[in-house]
Order: sequence, then structure tokens, then C-alpha cells
Amino acid sequence: MKERFFSWVLVLLCILSFPLAAQEGFGFGDIADDGSAGFGGLGGGSPLAVSVSGEVGMELLGYVREFDEPLDTALDGNLQGRLNFEAQGANVKGAINLNVNPPDETFTFGSVTLDEAYLQTWFGDFEIEGGLRKLTWGKADSMGPLDVINPYDYRSFTNIADSMEIKLAQPMIHASYHAGSFSKIEAVLLPWFSPHRFAESGRWAQSSTSPLPVTRPSNDELNTLKYAQAGARFTTTIGPADIGAQYFYGRMYQPAAAITFTGAIPAGIALDYNRYHQIGLDYAQVIAGFNVRAEAATNLTGDLDGDDGAVYNPTIAWSLGFDRDLFWGINLNLQCNESIHLMNDEVSDDPLLDIEAGSELTSTRISAILSKKFLRDELEVRATGICGIETKDFLIVPGGIYWTIQDVQLELAAGIFGGDKNGQLGQYHGNSFVKVGLVYTF
Repeated sequence: MKERFFSWVLVLLCILSFPLAAQEGFGFGDIADDGSAGFGGLGGGSPLAVSVSGEVGMELLGYVREFDEPLDTALDGNLQGRLNFEAQGANVKGAINLNVNPPDETFTFGSVTLDEAYLQTWFGDFEIEGGLRKLTWGKADSMGPLDVINPYDYRSFTNIADSMEIKLAQPMIHASYHAGSFSKIEAVLLPWFSPHRFAESGRWAQSSTSPLPVTRPSNDELNTLKYAQAGARFTTTIGPADIGAQYFYGRMYQPAAAITFTGAIPAGIALDYNRYHQIGLDYAQVIAGFNVRAEAATNLTGDLDGDDGAVYNPTIAWSLGFDRDLFWGINLNLQCNESIHLMNDEVSDDPLLDIEAGSELTSTRISAILSKKFLRDELEVRATGICGIETKDFLIVPGGIYWTIQDVQLELAAGIFGGDKNGQLGQYHGNSFVKVGLVYTF
């Protein structure tokens, strides 16, 4: 079904990209000032602007633990490219964004994947789009509790601080209506489900000690309406404040595990993705020079009594953050995310009976970014930190250097994992890294 859906999107985009002029066959217009090509529209209608953009880059990454013998160190190389195609008419737009990656360390060209592919049209204040899309809800800068539309790719933590980079596009139908100048109503339908992606082997695989076989829903099952998701959102501006409210009915991207038994003997682990309802609010306003952003949500699972060990407990989640220019051109972006688990410890301390056995009442994460630009904003120095409070672990990117000369950017960065080795970040204590990259954008 997904392949058929994408095929229709591609067919529609091809129709947009190569319209027939009613009187002159192919009506190719002049090259536009912005570098796009103007194509004649259907029946002498408005011309269609087609643009191509993208980037090509190279990244070398080395792991600090392997630097004991410098000449024997094996660097991970990543040669990648992106191509973005966009065609836009008077009331329609189509886009295809491709990621081009070599399939292995030999840099052999071969892996082309869809990053986004969608068709968008609008009629007055009404807009509708369909396709493979990344959609952000909420006001938080990064991974706020209301940003629930897309799962994330956790198969590598070298770009974990860039939420848009690791966000996975999903097939969806998204509609919005602009009610006046400051209000908008949105609705989204995701007919198929995809969970977070985790590495199953290698240095980024999560710590696991269970010897039991694991089963999970097949892709065919995840593509049924049983796993469909939908939501609605309203945003408006009241005075100096931007506020929003949303409702979402879907499934958690993190799997829940249930132990299966043969008689009284554990026989395996069955994974599934819990249904939940989310009701949330968000708020943003500039207060005394601070760009303040806040979100709050209630996530109601099927375990309202807290007595089902195979279903996650309901949670209350919130996020509070701000960014502000401090002094000497230094900018600080600070954010705190927290989830409060309701009816904690209602089942058992035995992980065979309760998937949340031994978990803390709260789960708190603080992230911060300090940055300063030099040389007329061509050079940026950035320090990033992510810290888990209850898990006592962290990731620090002590000095990211981004030097942009015209359309070429040089990046030099490092990542240090530490803290409790059982924490989400601390378990990768052996994966501290240094990387250098060069990217050309066109």
C-alpha cells in the first residue's frame, strides 16, 4: 500500500513538472530571476516555476576510544548528497526531496531514499497536502511533548541534538484553515504507522540482557487502519502571546514489551505500540528579552488504573525553554523537558510483570546550546549539552565550529558521552567521537 501511495505522489509531481501548453505543445518559459525555470501551465494558465536545490558533502568520524594507536584507527566515512525538486503554480506545489547515500564504506553510489515527497494545494484560506512529510507541532525548539507526528531515527547519536535531521517523514494527509490573520485550524491523518528506529547491532545498539526471543508486529500489520493515527490543532495570537491547543489519537513510538509464557515458564517477549490520547497546550511570548516557549500535555494510555504491566502508565509531560542574547554576542538556548508517570509502582517491581518496574516517578532532560558568531556571521562556535537528571548521564558537544564561505560549510565537532552506564546516553560512554565535515549547498 505504501508503494502504491508513493507512486501516485510521483505521478502527480511528474504531471506538474511537465505540463502541456494548449496552443504551443511544450511551453517553456524564461529562466526566472531566482534560478528556477518557468514552464507553461495547462490551457494557458499561470506558468509553473520549477527549482532544484541540494547539497553534497563528506564527513569523517573517529571514536576517541580507538585513538590509542593513531595509525591503526579506522575512521567512519560518510559521503552523502541531497537533491530537492520543487514545482509551484498559482495554487499548487509539489516537492520531492531525495537523500543520496552510499550503501557501505566503499562509497559505491547506490542508496537513494525519499526524505519528503508531497503535493500541496490551496483554495483561499484552505490548504491541503498529502504525501511523505515532516510536520512539527508545538512551540518547543527540540523534541517537545506536543511534537508527536513523526518518529525519530536513533540508529546513531552523532546528530541527536538536531531533531529535524533525525526526524522520519511519514505518509500523511494534512489540512489547514486560516481563520483570519492570526488563527489556524489543522487536522492530520496518518494512515500507516512507523515506530522509532533503533540500531539492532553495532556500537549504537541499546543495552539488552534478555535471552528471550522477541516478536513484533509486521510491517503489513502496521500498515492497517488498526495502527492509523489522527489529530487536530488550533493556534492563535492573543495580544503578545502565541497559544495553541491540540488533540492527538495515536500510538507510542516506543514499543511496550509483554512476556509470553509457556505454562509458568517465560517463553518470549512480544512488542507492541500502545494506543494513547493526548490533550495539550502550548504558549510562546517575548518577556523582558527572553523568547519563552512552554508546552504541557496529558498522555492517556489504556492503563488508566495502573494495573496492566504490559501497557505504559498515563503521563503528564511539560516543556519550558527560552533563548536570549546574553553579552558579547553570545546566545543561550535552554530547555527542560519532563514526564511525570502517574500511578507508578502499582503492579510489581518484577520486570517480567511490569514494563515500567524500577522506573523513576519523573523523567527529566535539560538541553542547552551556547553559540557565538564571528567574521560577519561566517564563523559560528557552538557548545551543546544534553543531561538526564534521574539517569545521571549526559552528552556534551564541547565545541562545534561551523565556518561558511559562500555556499561551502566546514564543520568540526566532538561528542562526549558520560554518566551512569545504564542511562539512555550513558550507555554509549564508549562512543565519544570527533568529526569533521565539508558540505556544499547549491
